[in-house]
Amino acid sequence: MTTLELLRRRRASAPRAVAVSGVDGELTYEELLGRADALAGLLREHGVRPGVPVGLCMPRTTGMVVALLAVWAAGGAYVPLDPGFPAGRLRLMREDAGAGLVLTQEGVDPSLLAGASMTLTLTPGGEAATAGRLPLVEEHGDLAYLIYTSGSTGGPKGVAVTHRAVTNLIESFTGLLGLSSRDVWLAVTTLSFDISVLELLLPLACGARVALASAAEAADGRALRARALAEGATVMQATPSGWRILLEAGVPESVGLRLSGGEALPRDLADRLLEGGARLLNVYGPTETTVWSTAGDVAQGAGPVDLGLPIARTRLHILGPDGRAVPPGEQGELHIGGDGLARGYHGMPALTADRFLPDPFSSEPGARMYATGDLATRTPDGRLHYLGRADQQVKIRGFRIELGEVESALRAAPEVRQAAARVHEGPDGQPRLVAHVVPNEPCEAEELWPALRERLRAALPEYMVPGRLVVMAALPLTPGGKLDRNALPPPDWSRAVAAYRAPTTPVEAELAELWGEVLGLGEPVGVDDDFFDLGGHSLAAGRIIARIQSRFTVEAPILVLFENPTVAGLARELDRLDDSGLDLTTVAALHDQLDGLSAEDLDALFDELAQGS
Repeated sequence: MTTLELLRRRRASAPRAVAVSGVDGELTYEELLGRADALAGLLREHGVRPGVPVGLCMPRTTGMVVALLAVWAAGGAYVPLDPGFPAGRLRLMREDAGAGLVLTQEGVDPSLLAGASMTLTLTPGGEAATAGRLPLVEEHGDLAYLIYTSGSTGGPKGVAVTHRAVTNLIESFTGLLGLSSRDVWLAVTTLSFDISVLELLLPLACGARVALASAAEAADGRALRARALAEGATVMQATPSGWRILLEAGVPESVGLRLSGGEALPRDLADRLLEGGARLLNVYGPTETTVWSTAGDVAQGAGPVDLGLPIARTRLHILGPDGRAVPPGEQGELHIGGDGLARGYHGMPALTADRFLPDPFSSEPGARMYATGDLATRTPDGRLHYLGRADQQVKIRGFRIELGEVESALRAAPEVRQAAARVHEGPDGQPRLVAHVVPNEPCEAEELWPALRERLRAALPEYMVPGRLVVMAALPLTPGGKLDRNALPPPDWSRAVAAYRAPTTPVEAELAELWGEVLGLGEPVGVDDDFFDLGGHSLAAGRIIARIQSRFTVEAPILVLFENPTVAGLARELDRLDDSGLDLTTVAALHDQLDGLSAEDLDALFDELAQGS
């Protein structure tokens, strides 16, 4: 039974139950599947059949879920095109996939899809114009989605995933999690990150409700907490970085089932997520094996958090350099086989053959296994421990990044002769992506970085743009003449990229001090310094906004910092947002005075104010 068939069973058994809710309202199971069938009819008229890729460039609304299911109902495969990505990257993905038709929604910038063969712009409820239900056309071997990940050869590569692999994921986690119609899954992940597959489809297959957080809410801990409370969320899945954003605001107790994956789960974070009796699962899996391949309940304790055991119909092999299985406790490269395997890389047969290998440990004819590049070891009872990468792939805040693709974008700049990228630990202990370049003409980082950064932002998603630049006379080499990546030096974190200009107002001074504190900088921050150039990221941004809202009593969404990333710009925007009639410096001063008062003093002050009014 395919995933869409499971959803249609739920539609038949509980048609009036709410299936999905979001900023644009909510849909029952009958409305969700009815609109998907109606839109599928239109897609069929435009030539969508089994195996035909259809682009989805949509915000996180109920219409996005309708569109995804409609593509499947028509027999096609969806290609996620995140509206937050640069237009050039979207075009590359669309053309590589052969997605001649793109579904979008009102409000999405049309320039992102310039050059597309055909676009259909959906309006809320507009899918219901065509009546009737379509017969199922999907088969287990048909393509379900084509999702792009960072590529080591200079561009993204498409991973082709079948319905069989998706169904195996959904059936496995149905048994593992035991969701019911009383559950509400708070979905926070972009469609371009494959873990969205589980959070969108598993609740629907189990009769639960999907509550969609917007992209802005997912990046703002306070807004995400508010959404979780408003929706009565009981389940959430996020990367460790995503969990830290929510922990800054406080995870609602109602979210009693928590999944963490996408990057290593530190023990201190696991212990915090277990507080209050919550259930926590650590999950692991590459995109090529369909979202998650292992899962394990986490308990309070000491030492590293393991990755658990393989999910249903999944085989794990830890192999040495000779291709033989290593005994428990010994390190080797993890290989994964079973029903979760993708077909391979779209249009890249050589790379597919290199990574998807014959599985000599299976008796099934034609069985394959995926060479993950992850180093691992296994305990005698079969639990998996992750040890790191065997190649140059890295993960930052859950996003998979091939350093080769970042380096290719750097070398494309006319000012750059040689380039390399490396992850360094920042002053706050978090991993930071850093660019190292040899320029064509001698110059300082301050001269080169502004224009180079803008070039990168036009070519790469924001999570792949380095936060710092190190200018070098030459790249370090090994005795064999290859790049010695380990010898690439970290940047001077205390040094601002822009020329220093001192704060001129009390608010600017407060913000400069706050940035230096949160980012762990050793030198003063100037008003022209860019938050992201200083090593800022989404987690640090959440902390900054929380401190600002507490200190200045201004309701500032996290988007304000992304749109005003300098001290001077943010100070101006905070002045504009403030509607109290008080100068923000006065507000901060009052905040300090109130902080020093006892409860009795505060009661006396409020009584005095009340009498005076």
